[in-house]
Amino acid sequence: MTDALRPAGTAPTLEDVARTAGVSRATVSRVVNGVRNVDPAIQEAVRRAVSVTGYAPNRAARSLVTRRTDAVALVVSGAGAEPDDEGAAGQGSFTAQVFADPFFGRVVTGVVDSLRPRGMHPVLMFAETSRAREEVVEYLRQGSADGALIVSTHAEDPLPRLVTEAGLAAVLYARPARPVGIRYVDLAHRDGARLAAEHLLARGCRRIATIAGPLDVAAGQERLAGFQEALSRQGASVPPVVEGRFTQESGEIAMERLLAEHPGLDGVFAANDLMATGACHVLREHGRRVPEDVAVIGFDDSSAASACRPPLTTVRQPVEDMAAEMTGLLLDRLAAPGRPVTSVVFEPVLIVRDSA
Repeated sequence: MTDALRPAGTAPTLEDVARTAGVSRATVSRVVNGVRNVDPAIQEAVRRAVSVTGYAPNRAARSLVTRRTDAVALVVSGAGAEPDDEGAAGQGSFTAQVFADPFFGRVVTGVVDSLRPRGMHPVLMFAETSRAREEVVEYLRQGSADGALIVSTHAEDPLPRLVTEAGLAAVLYARPARPVGIRYVDLAHRDGARLAAEHLLARGCRRIATIAGPLDVAAGQERLAGFQEALSRQGASVPPVVEGRFTQESGEIAMERLLAEHPGLDGVFAANDLMATGACHVLREHGRRVPEDVAVIGFDDSSAASACRPPLTTVRQPVEDMAAEMTGLLLDRLAAPGRPVTSVVFEPVLIVRDSA
């Protein structure tokens, strides 16, 4: 049936595509659903017919054939407050913290940009409580999404183990704290912190302090250890450390404390850009010039780095590329479940701007 003969208001069907391509309805179905072993010339004829007729596959019907939803769960997980402790307020605080951090927006951008060309979409989920983690596992077990991309905010997060034990397809952003048979992407955090330490020393900084990330997070632990090790290898003294929470406010509080306890400091490494921005704000309030009096280096190269005054020297974490790689690892797992577990570790780069 051509467009001229099709009743007004009706959508093109498989029969329309088959008639236009000159093949059977079954052949069209095989091509549309990605079944292999169809002659390439026939595949091309069907694709042209799909374009000519404007046919759009019915996702619900297609999923019955392929057992795929073309949806991926993007899960932000951590060990947040349990409902019995803080109720909705505790959950709301976790969600607000996620959306306030540019890091998570960059993850979403990398995932969406990777999935969109494939006609796939992410479903955003939060798993900061035991009940929420159970809901994520059940959601995946029911086949509501083909797999999960997990961004964990806590070293002891049990979700990677739960999805692995359930035999579900998942990839983790950041190496798990304990051995788990799960694919992951990560950054060489210690190497990044080493770059920051070497740059501060090369500038002539000798009274150096650091604002560490939360030490219940692997990235916070690794960045602190890498920074301390690099200074030690250069014969520098052990730096004063104040722990932050990866927020601008915690960076401000930490910087106030460092200035009170070590007023002569001349260099600061903050374990992310938001904390470094907070440090710069406090230094200005105390009449300290950045970088003339105190050099400041951040980590991540997020939007906060370019918005800071002065713009931050920072260690770049290629979050969008890492999120895209994480997506690719998940799609590989879905295509070939029996392949060995593989992971990818990215190398950091120091981006020199005006703060150091």
